[in-house]
Amino acid sequence: MGRYVVRRLLQMVPVFVGSTLLIFLMVNVMGDPVAGLCGERACDPSTAAQLKREFGLDKPVWQQYLTYMGHLFTGDFGTAFNGQKVTELMGTAFPVTIRLTIVAILFEVVIGITLGVVTGLRRGRPVDTTVLLLTLVVISVPTFVTGLLLQLLLGVRWAWIKPSVSPDAAFGELIVPGLVLASVSLAYVTRLTRTSIAENKRADYVRTAIAKGLPRRRVITRHLLRNSLIPVVTFIGTDIGALMGGAIVTERIFNIHGVGYQLYQGILRQNTQTVVGFVTVLVLVFLVANLLVDLLYAVLDPRIRYV
Repeated sequence: MGRYVVRRLLQMVPVFVGSTLLIFLMVNVMGDPVAGLCGERACDPSTAAQLKREFGLDKPVWQQYLTYMGHLFTGDFGTAFNGQKVTELMGTAFPVTIRLTIVAILFEVVIGITLGVVTGLRRGRPVDTTVLLLTLVVISVPTFVTGLLLQLLLGVRWAWIKPSVSPDAAFGELIVPGLVLASVSLAYVTRLTRTSIAENKRADYVRTAIAKGLPRRRVITRHLLRNSLIPVVTFIGTDIGALMGGAIVTERIFNIHGVGYQLYQGILRQNTQTVVGFVTVLVLVFLVANLLVDLLYAVLDPRIRYV
């Protein structure tokens, strides 16, 4: 296992370098960030040249990337165009988005897997058909429609929640935004679990466990569910980074100042340092989540061994 982890960590290095290089190149072709600093009026040539020298934008892109990576390994993600350190923005944004992501993942795991197990064991029955139709509706409706509808009903009309989240963004305030963020993924987890349970229910090892006289609950939890969760764990593991990076719409609707909000502001103002810094951390989240998913395979399926 240790040798496998070391090998995977070494494989993550070129993936990380390639991803950050691609992000850096794409962000640098968004437009002229100096023009955004000067506002509606165009910068005079001397001011534009001074700003470019100050932020290192007068150098070739490859040299800017090497400088950025050199600073990155010392924990310096650069400075935003407003003079604030990107690490300071991360310190305020990431805790909020992490709490929002935790709420969303809990909804996926608790509700999605529960509904998937129930419908998988009762395939073809009315409860199965009803849940399939509901999940299809959830997948079909865009997230911004779901968010605005819940905000209007629960926050404005019925006043059950605050229409916008406070700057503290406590867990209690993030329940509805977390449900909105997780809605589509929750539907996919439900359908994926349902399909996996229905297929493995007819497997030989399940029939053998039943023939041995094991209790139904033990057959489901120890044998059927454990093996059926492998594709679900894969989806949820890769979805962690997607939820953190894809929270822009949800955070805009509920006025949550998290990663999505900072990315939106960075793109709007063409603040390359902010965008590249935040996306770099999200790349690391993706890579670590995929590694953890691979290690969980051996826990769920004893037949899997890493050498």
